Amino acid sequence: MNSLDQQVLVQLSDWLEAGKQCWLCTIISTFGSSPRPIGSLLACNEDGLYCGSLSGGCVEDDLRESINNRELATSKPEKIKYGVTVEDVQRLGLPCGGTLEVVVEPVMPDQHALYKSLAEKISARALVKREVNLDTGETTLEAAEKFEPLEINNNILRHTYGPSFQLLLIGAVQVAYYLANMAQALDYQVEVCDPRAELVENSPIDNAPVINAMPDDWLREKSLDQQTAVIALCHDPRIDDMALMEALQDTDAFYIGAMGSERTSVQRRERLAMLDISESQIDKLHAPVGLSIGSKTPPEIAIAILAELTSLRAQARKDADK
Repeated sequence: MNSLDQQVLVQLSDWLEAGKQCWLCTIISTFGSSPRPIGSLLACNEDGLYCGSLSGGCVEDDLRESINNRELATSKPEKIKYGVTVEDVQRLGLPCGGTLEVVVEPVMPDQHALYKSLAEKISARALVKREVNLDTGETTLEAAEKFEPLEINNNILRHTYGPSFQLLLIGAVQVAYYLANMAQALDYQVEVCDPRAELVENSPIDNAPVINAMPDDWLREKSLDQQTAVIALCHDPRIDDMALMEALQDTDAFYIGAMGSERTSVQRRERLAMLDISESQIDKLHAPVGLSIGSKTPPEIAIAILAELTSLRAQARKDADK
């Protein structure tokens, strides 16, 4: 999950530990233009303090006022819609045509242990599913094997917390260091693989696993689904090409990229063709990797890569909403 929503659950746990009554607000549906996606969180406490974001600010203010006046979710979860009418849109400053539906849950200090456990697990980047009975407010946690979109069935809200995308990097190089740091704030579970033991042993990456293995073997053990991005960063065909062969063949990874110049990328495509990778499979390769923003340094290259991934994810959300 992104860093802002993670902060919300950590702050909620801290408030509960301090004996404060709290409310947890979750976007459960959107229509049209929406400032934040489904699953976004906001928490507030009895003192009127809040953490998180659901919109540009006006929805938050309206929710806090309703909660503080004890007009909403006094004893059990309630749903509320914003932006249903023109008056709502104008009053709250929502984007034209946008609507939000939010579940507001009262959370009591005696639930501190549950939310402390949730905060600790997501801080450790584990996947956790929270189930809430919207009729009673009863809440449970369980380990999740994979990320699943938020859903409500039979008035049971199921929400998976934790990184919803995985970023698999080939090469324990400087760019991987910056990518690992930046990507985790953007909802990625990051892992790095490099067959060169000396680079693995001396890697400065300390917030993601760095594996000493042959990348093609390593990728073969992974689930390269539609939530996966694979990026080769080594500049060494003996390492990169074998990993790309594995990623390009019969996987659903939404992004497969390789770092290098235009000339290097042309040569890479020629080598892959000689290795019996089909033209349609090679067409899935993003190379040179990242948006063309004139990046030269490792952190700039990392920004360019993450910008392209963010653009592709945003387009996928738009396509899904059509």
